[in-house]
Amino acid sequence: MMMPLKRLVKHVLNICGYTLYRNHFSLVTNLYNEDGLQSIHNHEFMDDPSFISAYKRGLKASSGVDSRFYWRAHVVLWAAHCASKLKGDFVECGVNKGFNSSAIMHYLNWNVLNKSFYLLDTFNGMDQRFLTEEEMLQGKLEINQKILDAGGYECNVGAVRANFSEWQRVHIIQGSVPETLPQVRTEEIAYLHLDMNCAIPEQRAAEFFWPLLVPGAFMLFDDYAYKGYDSQKVAIDSFAHRTGVTVLALPTGQGLIIKPPFSIQK
Repeated sequence: MMMPLKRLVKHVLNICGYTLYRNHFSLVTNLYNEDGLQSIHNHEFMDDPSFISAYKRGLKASSGVDSRFYWRAHVVLWAAHCASKLKGDFVECGVNKGFNSSAIMHYLNWNVLNKSFYLLDTFNGMDQRFLTEEEMLQGKLEINQKILDAGGYECNVGAVRANFSEWQRVHIIQGSVPETLPQVRTEEIAYLHLDMNCAIPEQRAAEFFWPLLVPGAFMLFDDYAYKGYDSQKVAIDSFAHRTGVTVLALPTGQGLIIKPPFSIQK
C-alpha cells in the first residue's frame, strides 16, 4: 500500500531535517564532551576567568587530579553563588579532598561572607553499615575498597584541614552520616550539597536538613541522575515525594531542588 502523499512529504522532510542536524553536529568544532555529557550548546562559562580560577583552586585541593567535570562544577558554583545571597549557612556531605567546597569558597571570596561552611565526611570511604542490600549486590563495597587502595578517597583529615585553613568559619566533621548530622550547629541553611555515593546517608541527610533550609535554598545532589547510581535516585525521589517537591534531573548527572517559599500540601 502506498503511503498517502501528505504523510510521505512529512516523512521525507523529517529525514532531511535529521540529516541536516546530524551533519551540523558533526561539523561543530566547539563540542563539549566530558563527564558523560556531550553538547553543542554554549559553554562559554569555561572561558570565564572567575570559573577558571575557582576550578584551579578545586584542583589544588584534589592534588591536581582533574576529573574534567567542568559543567558539574559550573552548576555547583552557580547554585552556591545564588545561595550566597540568601540567609543561612552552607553544608556539604561527601567532601573527599574538598574540590567542590574549595572552588566555592574561592569563587565567593568566602572570608567576606558572614556564613559558616560545614563539611561532613567519613574521610575513610563508605561506611558498610549504611549501604543498602542492592548496593552491596552491585559490588559498591568492593569498588569502595579499590578507590581507597588507589588513593581516590581522602583518609588524611589533617590534609583536609590544612587545605581549608585559609578560610574562616569552616567546620570539618569527621564520621559517618547520619550519625554526625547533629554536629551541624546551624538553624538556617542556604546551600546543601550531597555527594556520598550511597542511598541511605543521602536520604537521611536530606530529611534532617530539609526543615533548616531557608525559602529559596539550593539542595544539590551530585549523583541523582548519574548512570549506575539508581539506588540514590530512588531514595531521593522517595524523600521528595514525601516532602511534596520534585527533583530537577540535570544532564550533568546531578539533581536539584530549590526549596519553595511556601509550604506545599501533598
